[in-house]
Amino acid sequence: RRHHRGLRCDPGGGQPTVMSSMPPQLPPLPAHLQGTPQGMAAQHKYQMSVSKPKPQPDAPSGQQGVPGICGPAKAGRDWPLGATPEPQQGVVNFSVLSSSARAVSLVLFTEGDLRLGKPTAEVPLDPHANRTGDVWHVALPDLTPSLLYGFRVTGPHQDSGEDAAGHRFDHTAVVADPYAKDLISRRRYGEMGPELDYNSPNVLGLMSTWPQAASYVPRLHTPGFDWQGDAPLGTPMEQLVIYEMHVRGFTNDGSSRVLRPGTYAGMVERLDYLHKLGVTAVELLPVQEFNELEYYTQIPGTDQYRYNFWGYSTVGFFAPMSRYSAAAAEGGDGEAVRQEFKTLVRECHKRGIEVILDVVFNHTAEGNEKGPTLSMRGLDNRIYYMLARGGEYYNYSGCGNTLNCNQPAVRQFIVDCLKYWVEEYHVDGFRFDLASILTRAESAWFADTLEDELELEELTLDDSFEGDPVIVVKPKGPCIGEGGFMTDGNGVATGTPMSEPSLIREISEDPVLANTKLIAEAWDCDGLVQVGAFPHFGGRWSEWNGKFRDVVRHFIKGTDGPWAGDFAAALCGSPNIYAKHEANEDDWWGNNGGRQWRGNRGPTASINFIIAHDGFTLADLVSYNEKQNMANGENNNDGEAHNLSWNCGAEGATDNWDVKRLRQRQMRNFTAALMLSAGVPMLHMGDEYGHSKGGNNNTYCHDSPVNYLDWDAASQDAVGLSRFTRCLIRLRREHPQLQRTVYVTDQEVQWHGVEPHKPDWSETSRLVAFTITHPEANGLYVAFNTSHKPLALSLPKWEGRVWCPLIDSSKVAPYDCLMADDTLSEAQVRTARAAQAMWVASGMQPVLPWSCVVLES
Repeated sequence: RRHHRGLRCDPGGGQPTVMSSMPPQLPPLPAHLQGTPQGMAAQHKYQMSVSKPKPQPDAPSGQQGVPGICGPAKAGRDWPLGATPEPQQGVVNFSVLSSSARAVSLVLFTEGDLRLGKPTAEVPLDPHANRTGDVWHVALPDLTPSLLYGFRVTGPHQDSGEDAAGHRFDHTAVVADPYAKDLISRRRYGEMGPELDYNSPNVLGLMSTWPQAASYVPRLHTPGFDWQGDAPLGTPMEQLVIYEMHVRGFTNDGSSRVLRPGTYAGMVERLDYLHKLGVTAVELLPVQEFNELEYYTQIPGTDQYRYNFWGYSTVGFFAPMSRYSAAAAEGGDGEAVRQEFKTLVRECHKRGIEVILDVVFNHTAEGNEKGPTLSMRGLDNRIYYMLARGGEYYNYSGCGNTLNCNQPAVRQFIVDCLKYWVEEYHVDGFRFDLASILTRAESAWFADTLEDELELEELTLDDSFEGDPVIVVKPKGPCIGEGGFMTDGNGVATGTPMSEPSLIREISEDPVLANTKLIAEAWDCDGLVQVGAFPHFGGRWSEWNGKFRDVVRHFIKGTDGPWAGDFAAALCGSPNIYAKHEANEDDWWGNNGGRQWRGNRGPTASINFIIAHDGFTLADLVSYNEKQNMANGENNNDGEAHNLSWNCGAEGATDNWDVKRLRQRQMRNFTAALMLSAGVPMLHMGDEYGHSKGGNNNTYCHDSPVNYLDWDAASQDAVGLSRFTRCLIRLRREHPQLQRTVYVTDQEVQWHGVEPHKPDWSETSRLVAFTITHPEANGLYVAFNTSHKPLALSLPKWEGRVWCPLIDSSKVAPYDCLMADDTLSEAQVRTARAAQAMWVASGMQPVLPWSCVVLES
């Protein structure tokens, strides 16, 4: 008997669910078999098979032990998924989901055999004793220490001639457990795997850049990590200053002078830098296991090779990136890697810095049908990926496949993963890459059943039914809607953005995740934009505000248009996006499925940023009109062409001092706009000192100084930009009117022009000025002049108060920021302010072209 149990889809339109552990009932036989010996034999043998008592989890399941590797197998448990040590029973339980597999084996490796691409031992799972519903499981005692594991799965493949669209089982591959807590193939970042004959059927792995990977079998007893009393910081959103950064890029440059460059441990050595800068959260580019050699090819015309540096191509979702670990490079196992990452989180918390992970649940490294079979594809392609009726991959991610996020088993997988990172590693939040994909309807397939397609192979029976009938059930097809399109099983077309996506609701309402930060990149690669209306379920989610970025870039460089008014709204926390119920006419989502999510949100819904990892750096934004991406080897066709940048009069590097001074001024203007705006500001690593990538706005493929923080430049701070950034962060921290949970009122903010209370909102306006008050802090006067002409502004008169200069982006450092610190003493600040007293005393403030000023009441 071979009965393929798949995803059950209620023909009446019910929600698809994973099959329960109860034995399935034999569906009715086709009419031409009813009453025949063959049909009766099939029914008899089926009932006999499902009526056999199922062994208890601790009962032997029949597989003999492997000398020197493990003892005799036990039936095991179906939950939790993954590899789980059970010290009291003296076993490790292995559990994996595969609804349509015909056979599953647990494959064990020593590390030596793993490098040779050969299994050390295989334990075939019994489909009766080691299977509950769609979950295969086994428990092994007496496991040799330091073993690794994976799974070999046999099943139909859509290219094999069977009617098996959507299935891509490959029994020649050993695939990783999606719930694996670590994953290892190579120990050091960038090193090649062993040179083996990967074309041989006796060698596992794909090539030296994709050698066989496996996960450590967990120890029965592990030393607990010393968290030293660590607890969630619970920093309010309005007090966050986020620093988007790359673990390897942070310390891999030789100028970092750390003992373990490019690792979690190396980052710990340099955390005091971030503390001094004043940031209160780091947003780590992907640290879930990925393959940095995924794109490894020589870049045409250079001696450089292409890497997957950013890491947006996940292989192991529960596993910290092992080649960011000094412990792994030094021979440590998975537990050592985990402890190193926990140390990083603990030490961040000691400095008041929260840890936010950039997670990629929209696609995996397996790509489309031409990609490698690494894990999910070889376990259950139909469940894990969003597929069309012929098995083709939907590609909303732009990376070849799309994770089937709202399918029940996948939904559970994602929630389990997030909870694991919170509970095990104490992380404080998540930024979801291309989060709009998480709102799209899944693809569903009918469960395998006995219908007219039933075939009988080699069936020879006598009246005693002592023969062994083999029932071959063709895998059933996709859930197709009336229009012939793929659906989620409820008639909703696959890929349709849903108003109340189940996955987003579960994440939002899960009690373990209740106090975590949830940040959505509220768009995807198919044009769905949900900024301002991402399903936030009571305000649980914030959003990367790409509109803030564009508005600020337009206004600061001095573009005609509605930018003065839009810039003022951005300074207020974008109430036109997050407080306004009505969507603009061109907002398809906001006028349709997202209508219910618009409005009633505060400034902290907006993650404000001007620069992120994908795009120009701050220095390049003011130095290049056009992207310079030839070094990527794609003939400058990659990367965003619409950058809203301005080179200040010369393209790229220049010796023109007027241009260089203007660029310094503009970088300060952008930094001031970011830090003075309501909402949650996000800096990108290196922008605090003016790191340049030579105009390359898509450096995903470079493991080189172009992506490394230059510690000499940061510490020398030759132009004073680092200090200016620190001062603006401090100014924000010391003025609660800039850290808002509600929008400003007319009593708190007044808008000005050249004259007080006379703002200019015309499309040619280049001046935005305002005052903002707070009952428990000094008031502020802020003015941005983005024209090519100097202005003399009249200051508003406040009874019994004087205006004291704080910030002037046109001045040479350190006098661009008149705040006492280790650079300027209190006496020097007083002297510098006295030099401007004649202006303030006359109620005036000069503002040079392309400059901003801040005065304190």
